[in-house]
Amino acid sequence: MIDSWSLSNGAKLVVEDIPYLKSAAIGVYIRVGSRNEILSLAGASHFIEHMLFKGTAKRTAREIAESFESIGGQLNAFTSKEHTCVYARTLDEDIYTAMEIVFDMLFCSKMAEKDFDTERNVVIEEINMYEDTPDELIHDVFARKFWEGHPMGFSILGTMDTISNMNRDELFQFYKKYYVPANMVISVAGNVENAKIREFIERTLESQKADLPVFVQEKPLEGTGFINLQPKEVEQMQICLGVPGISYHDEDRYTQNVMNSILGGGMSSRLFQKLREELGLAYSVYSYPSSYSDTGLYSIYIGTGPDKVGQFCAALYEQIDNFIKHGVKAEEITRTQKLMKSSISLGLESVMNRMTRLAKSMLMYGEIVSPEEVIERVYAVKPDMIQEMAHHIFKPELFSLAAIGDKEVLPIVEQEFQKWWGKR
Repeated sequence: MIDSWSLSNGAKLVVEDIPYLKSAAIGVYIRVGSRNEILSLAGASHFIEHMLFKGTAKRTAREIAESFESIGGQLNAFTSKEHTCVYARTLDEDIYTAMEIVFDMLFCSKMAEKDFDTERNVVIEEINMYEDTPDELIHDVFARKFWEGHPMGFSILGTMDTISNMNRDELFQFYKKYYVPANMVISVAGNVENAKIREFIERTLESQKADLPVFVQEKPLEGTGFINLQPKEVEQMQICLGVPGISYHDEDRYTQNVMNSILGGGMSSRLFQKLREELGLAYSVYSYPSSYSDTGLYSIYIGTGPDKVGQFCAALYEQIDNFIKHGVKAEEITRTQKLMKSSISLGLESVMNRMTRLAKSMLMYGEIVSPEEVIERVYAVKPDMIQEMAHHIFKPELFSLAAIGDKEVLPIVEQEFQKWWGKR
């Protein structure tokens, strides 16, 4: 059974009782991410995520870790462009202990100066590690140019400059502004009693009352037709092509997800089968949509050898052109719909997936979208809907390029891109 409430402190709470499980999970989603930062605070949301684990008035960082290990629980967090999440999973009998610790971290973080300076170095090392992972970095390189001049283009980690120059007081003010119950969705799932969970959270957070922060959130302009090349000494050429996508409010999101699965979303996809399995042009090739509250991006990634760039671009263009002109077969859609139904249904067997699904549904749509409704919408997708979407978003003039690799090969990448997608 699923219940949802608006608590007296302004937080949204959604709870699902799953009596046949022996575990429970809690996730607190805060509506703040890298898009809410100004340039001098780029990386602040992610930095705060780190600092939440460094201690409160009641617990040191060590005691937070030991408290969870003593109950055999798991505690973690992540930051995205539009939200931050702290989540935990425990045995059902320990969920109240877990919630108390999570709330202590979220609302009572000390952010001591000494911890701030220590963790600054940790974040800088994380940035260094990310910079040394070109197959991950390429996506940031593309997004930075695609949303240039807007916080949506900021790296979630921040930059060496912003993290090095950030001070504790401005980070603490950012934390106090956004980490309030009115800006949160709390999701709990597992072998719990819904009413008791609500009562516990209301009581625990009764003193945590603050107004919803004022968001100044302008819709970003989306860049098209750009070429962003970054020289780097790497073995493979890392290439990302992209076009404007859709927001997660767009009714075509189900069509987009089915289309993506067929084009490049898995091992049976056309791009994987043709470019990797048949032609051997890459170890990794895939496509993926990124949908946000008011914008979106559709990307195609490949890592390929410097000597295969020409073959890859020609083969990729052929696949996309064929997708637009001839559409997809009914059996491809049927297979994909079954795959997506299976993924949704099997995901419901995980208490973490259930908790996450409820939280994101409430966070994005303000209501619970049931798995049955999602599956119904997926099965409503027809071949003509996919072809129409492909024709709309895969126009050559909408394509942009980002590439990381040998400086002597990058001009070849640009030349091939212009050859196939430079027609204006």
